[in-house]
Amino acid sequence: MGGTAETRSDGPQMSLAQWAELPEDEPGELVDDRIEEEEMASAIHELIVGFLVAAFRVWAVPRGGFVFGSEIKLGVAPRRGRKGDLVVYLPGQRKPSARASMTRVPPGIVVEVVSPTPRDGRRDRVEKSDEYAAFGVRFYWIVDPELRTLEIHELGPDGRYTRALGATAGLLDRVPGCEGLVLDLDSMWTEVDRLLAEGDTE
Repeated sequence: MGGTAETRSDGPQMSLAQWAELPEDEPGELVDDRIEEEEMASAIHELIVGFLVAAFRVWAVPRGGFVFGSEIKLGVAPRRGRKGDLVVYLPGQRKPSARASMTRVPPGIVVEVVSPTPRDGRRDRVEKSDEYAAFGVRFYWIVDPELRTLEIHELGPDGRYTRALGATAGLLDRVPGCEGLVLDLDSMWTEVDRLLAEGDTE
């Protein structure tokens, strides 16, 4: 597990249980008993998250799965709590408690959309990858808007992730662990391009 993330040094020390009880509008994840500032989400980041939430809901909900946004708290380790950009509990798997402020039930999929700063990239690709693997998340998706890439990593019997899929474009109709899910990467990047072309009006 990586220990290189920058923490908010002036933040209070707290337990996982205390972090779980923080109000929903209180930002931050818990790393070694201290609050770590979350990445600043850009409009592109939120556009991609929204696109994927819509795609997952169409597929998962009729099959009995659940799709959550970035505020569901995951107790990934005794002193660490994370909030993925998108969390999916797959059809047939154990679900989190409806009223709990945090869950220790690992989801089937966690998606992280990489922000462009080196710190955030390192956190998503190294630290969170190790933590989600140890927690038991079966599939870890990493979407990189700068590189225009999607990587899907699958948890192996040795407790480590191996890359199950890498894609940059096209219509994906064979998504690991998601039989029947169709993901149109071309449409997603087209939306990003449209935002880039039309969104800088402020």
